[in-house]
Amino acid sequence: MSRLTWAETAVAELEATLRAAGDPERALGMRRYMRDQFAFFGVPTPERRAITRRVLDPLGSPSPGDLDAIGPLAWDVDEREMQYAAVDVLVRHVGIARPELLDVVSVLVTTKSWWDTVDALASNVVGPLVRRHPELVATLDDWIAGDELWLARTAILHQLGYGADTDVDRLCRYSLAWASCTDFFARKAIGWALRQYARTDPDTVRHFLAEHDDVLSQLTVREASKHL
Repeated sequence: MSRLTWAETAVAELEATLRAAGDPERALGMRRYMRDQFAFFGVPTPERRAITRRVLDPLGSPSPGDLDAIGPLAWDVDEREMQYAAVDVLVRHVGIARPELLDVVSVLVTTKSWWDTVDALASNVVGPLVRRHPELVATLDDWIAGDELWLARTAILHQLGYGADTDVDRLCRYSLAWASCTDFFARKAIGWALRQYARTDPDTVRHFLAEHDDVLSQLTVREASKHL
């Protein structure tokens, strides 16, 4: 009989432990909050994170290959806490991730897609990964040029933690590429990305908003202007 990999063991033990800790009544409320899109065990975030560490720490550190594997395995489980737990693992260990993880993340972003997992992956996994492997920006350029909303949102948001290292030209290009999209999540993402960069360089954001007032939505401008 073949031995389970780290990722297989991690997912199996996490699923069993989170299921046992779940609260069915709380699960119903969590499901309603997420518009009935996902099932839940009913484990609140602080408890879930404590369980994740308690279960995984004895297993030792994952390898880069384990990071590639844990997301798809966790995404195969219905309950949303499993996807959250996998994202937590990726965030915690993104420093050892290989460039190939970006291909895996593209699948996670476009499967069971919603802001809760997409945003965490964008800023806390894709952002650090692209920073360590700058050649990956070519893939994000492809995402922006495509028509998949959640990949585009990921690309727009990936620089949230960059501060003064933000590629301003790319931020502006990405924002304009999706400025005419009427989807709430696209417009909100552009505003959020600009608002975050405004903490570093408010004058550049003011100028961008004024120059492109004719194409940016009111939602985008309102969000981007919050701290100006």
